[in-house]
Amino acid sequence: MEETLCNVEFLKNNNTYIARVQSDLGGMREYRSSSFEEVLEQVIIDLQEEFETAV
Repeated sequence: MEETLCNVEFLKNNNTYIARVQSDLGGMREYRSSSFEEVLEQVIIDLQEEFETAV
């Protein structure tokens, strides 16, 4: 059985990368940066912390 844990959306608006993350635990949040790697790192760290504390 599959269960959706979170939804992640990556966008680019001009020179800004945007990540929108939605989960039951953390709700909706958004990250912005001029660097895609920085946005990706922020999302990874946030989700790791969220799901480590949920166990």
